[in-house]
Amino acid sequence: MTATDRATEMVEVAAQAAADKLAHDIIAYDVSDVLAITDAFLLASAPSDRQVKSIVDGIEERLLKTLGIKPVRREGEREGRWVLLDYVDIVVHVQHAEERVFYALERLWKDCPPLDLPEDAKATRGKAAAHEHAATGGGELS
Repeated sequence: MTATDRATEMVEVAAQAAADKLAHDIIAYDVSDVLAITDAFLLASAPSDRQVKSIVDGIEERLLKTLGIKPVRREGEREGRWVLLDYVDIVVHVQHAEERVFYALERLWKDCPPLDLPEDAKATRGKAAAHEHAATGGGELS
């Protein structure tokens, strides 16, 4: 099974919204083969709590305006370190950069196929590999 066209469209819209708010390390995975609860995960990060909240607000606004959808659940907003937006078809994780390195979600989902992202969002993908490499003890990539 692969992510539905609807989930792929949602990922693209959300990734572009995150990129527009200067999110770092934007990456998406098709998790439909390993999870029954959602088709895709979108991961993004930011260097500050304030920017995490801004990215989350931008994603919510864009998905509502473009596709007419709201998240069914939003968690972690108070702390602003890791906010989860559950849209059923996709789950968006926006993390503070420190949490992103510590939890290394890319490592958990590395066997899942990545989803294609808009060009603006792709420009930040190389940073995700550096974070994963550092989180696994490999140090920073140059």
